[in-house]
Amino acid sequence: MHLSTKYSIAVHCLIFIYEYGKDKKVTSELLALSTGSNPVTIRNIISSLKKEGIISVKFGTGGAAINCPLKEISLYRIYSAVEPDFLSKLIGVHPAPSPFCPVGRNIHKVLDASYEKIRGDLCRSLQSVTLDDIVNKYHQIQQKL
Repeated sequence: MHLSTKYSIAVHCLIFIYEYGKDKKVTSELLALSTGSNPVTIRNIISSLKKEGIISVKFGTGGAAINCPLKEISLYRIYSAVEPDFLSKLIGVHPAPSPFCPVGRNIHKVLDASYEKIRGDLCRSLQSVTLDDIVNKYHQIQQKL
């Protein structure tokens, strides 16, 4: 299984925007410095989050802001925004098993049922955690420092 790093970068960006967006103009360059990522990667992620309606970006001067309450932004919604087909890519099945082998002929059907359950469980788990939960955890950790 593989979860894309674009997802963790997106969550990082959203926390940063939430924490500093009221006081600073949050740009892709600033987010790139904070995340250690390329500004182009950040702009692509920001664009995806904007299309999903999670954030807005001021035209011309730049600066991002979160559009909705944090409780309405689930991790599933974030992941779907930056990796729309992540569930189908999450667990792959080798593409060319032998049709002449009894196992090869049936392996896709055998695995599909199990993998569908795993995808469903993951989907429900991602939907149950919100950006509000993540920001609260961030604040708890910040207070301990």
